[in-house]
Amino acid sequence: MKTTKIIYYVSTTLLTLLMLFSAGMYFFNHAEVAGMFTNFGYPTYIIYPYAIAKLLGLVALWFVANKTVKEWAYAGFFFAFIFAFFAHIMINDGEQMGAILAMVFLITSYITSKKLN
Repeated sequence: MKTTKIIYYVSTTLLTLLMLFSAGMYFFNHAEVAGMFTNFGYPTYIIYPYAIAKLLGLVALWFVANKTVKEWAYAGFFFAFIFAFFAHIMINDGEQMGAILAMVFLITSYITSKKLN
């Protein structure tokens, strides 16, 4: 149980750091992110709302007691990482490792959170 708790906190913390870095890029390096979104074929007007959604997802994982809200946050991150992975694959920029790491952290966090409840 103690090992499970440690794995949960480490994976969730690493996921959080990755998402904070990502959202920070969206807010503070908008021009570069807009270029990436354009390359993906995504509209650039979703950059700020997407960053806010990432932050709200983190709030849900850490601070919301409602299990349904947490499930939705995990699901939202899951789909975001799948889409990010394939977006990078489709334009062949070799930058899909962030999405892979995020998915590993997410799945580890999710599985261990279920074991703790």
